This record gives sequence, structure tokens and C-alpha cells, in this order.
Amino acid sequence: MKTIEAQLAQYKSVHLDKRNIKTHFVGIPLIIWSAFTLLASIPFTLAIGTWLSLGLAGCVALVVLVYYAFLHLRLALGMLIVMIPLVYSAQWASQLEYGLPIAVAMFIVGWIFQGVGHKFEGAKPAFVDDINQLLIGPIFLMAELYFMLGWESELLAEITPKAEAIRLEIEQKKQTLI
Repeated sequence: MKTIEAQLAQYKSVHLDKRNIKTHFVGIPLIIWSAFTLLASIPFTLAIGTWLSLGLAGCVALVVLVYYAFLHLRLALGMLIVMIPLVYSAQWASQLEYGLPIAVAMFIVGWIFQGVGHKFEGAKPAFVDDINQLLIGPIFLMAELYFMLGWESELLAEITPKAEAIRLEIEQKKQTLI
């Protein structure tokens, strides 16, 4: 498993434009929420003891949170705080008469925001070369939020030069193809 530093540097290499990051703060939550809403509509319940039961969306969120905890515990705690309301609101929305069409619409809108951001960036999305980067997008946003708050400055100092070096390599490969 790649380290969080390697994962975030790879992701950040195609997310250096501030406008791109801003569009991701809208697009990624919309995509996650809509995916959780679609998962919540699938009849599935996992009982954990007598006090907790999880639907499919909750189970997927739990697995992803465990993965994030292996990568970086403090970022995973931030993701937990975000995931709980996302999963619960998705569960609620999946029960509404128009919940699924709304989820599909939000999924499309989320990807439009992603596309606009990458148009600003002038670089393809990170998941094109590494599908695992789809899981890194949300924790990248959490890291960016932490950085804005002045937290995890050592992590920022480590990933930024690596991201810039990766981006330079990407740009050089583009030039050799022209």
C-alpha cells in the first residue's frame, strides 16, 4: 500500500490550481453523497450487535474509513466527522419518492464540477492513471481543509514539492509527445 504522502502527492500533482480545488470541494461531496444515496437504496442490513445496524452505504463508508485510518489517523477522524452526516442524509434521501432521481442529478452535477475544475487545471483527473485515486479525492480535500486551518503543515511541506515534481514530469512527457 502506498503511503499517504505518495497518494496525496500524486493527487495534488493534478490539483495545483486553486480554482480546481474549489470545484472539487463542491463536486466530490456531491458525488459521494449521491453514491451513498444509491447504495442506501439497495436493501441490505448488517447488524453489529444489538445496538447498531448498517445499510450498504454505511458498510462501504466503514470500509473506506478503515482504509483512511491505515493511511493517516488524524485525516481519517476528519473524514469520520464528514461521513456520518453524508451517510445518514443519503439513507434518508434514498427513502424519498424522488430521492434516487435527485441522487443521479447530483452525481452528474458533481462530475460537471470536476470537469470544469480540470479544465482550469489543464490536466486530466488523477483517477485516469490510477483508479485508487477515486478514494484519495475525499481525503485529499480533508487534507486541504487541514492545511487551510494550519494543521498538518509537515504533511503539506512533504507532499507539495513531490506533487510539483510529478506535475513537471507530466508536462515534460506532454512536450515530448508534441
